[in-house]
Amino acid sequence: MKISYDQKADALYIKLREGAFVENKEVSEGMILDLGEENTILGIEILSARDRLTIEGLSHIDIQVPVGVPALV
Repeated sequence: MKISYDQKADALYIKLREGAFVENKEVSEGMILDLGEENTILGIEILSARDRLTIEGLSHIDIQVPVGVPALV
């Protein structure tokens, strides 16, 4: 997983996995999913990120994977 922020565009991007891009789907205003084959979510783009998120909220990332569930590759 990779999280990047573009100050000029005020956009945060969370890249979840590699894959062949197929289409974007805006799930709510300014929240866009990048979809791959078979509707696999490749990434999430958040526009107007400063209005939606705080630096403090992004300073700690907690990833939890339940026992028995394979980690995302």
